[in-house]
Amino acid sequence: MYSTLVVLHILAAVTWIGGMMFLSLVLAPLVRGRKAVPEFVALFRSAALRFRPIVWVAIAVLLTTGPMLLSLRGVHVTNPASWPGIVTVKLMLVALLLFLTLLHDLVFGPQVSRVSAIPDSQRTPNDQVVFKTARWLPRLSLLAALAVVIAATMLARS
Repeated sequence: MYSTLVVLHILAAVTWIGGMMFLSLVLAPLVRGRKAVPEFVALFRSAALRFRPIVWVAIAVLLTTGPMLLSLRGVHVTNPASWPGIVTVKLMLVALLLFLTLLHDLVFGPQVSRVSAIPDSQRTPNDQVVFKTARWLPRLSLLAALAVVIAATMLARS
């Protein structure tokens, strides 16, 4: 059972983080490099929206298998005071990553869709802030995700 949970946990993490890396490091620069030709913007938006439910399934798998794996390792999930330091660090990073993902999907995603429909010349300074934040949020999420991987590696080695 432990091995099955580890495999599911790793596959979910690879799916989420791998998709984030592809969108952030491959597809987004391709779209920006084409000066936001409408077809490329539509392709990026379509890919991101198609990836979103996959992300949330991966998160559900991670949030299910993670506590089970900790329990099988003798870490009592309900007693944070007993957690090894690396568990605390990893779970804090996971919480940050979940927060950033929710912020991206529920707040900035819809705002970017709304602002995208407004011609550049009619956008307010607030609209520009939305665009800038929406660009940096996935990058920050990717950094948090990589930090989670590092913490997970350290936890696995302990």
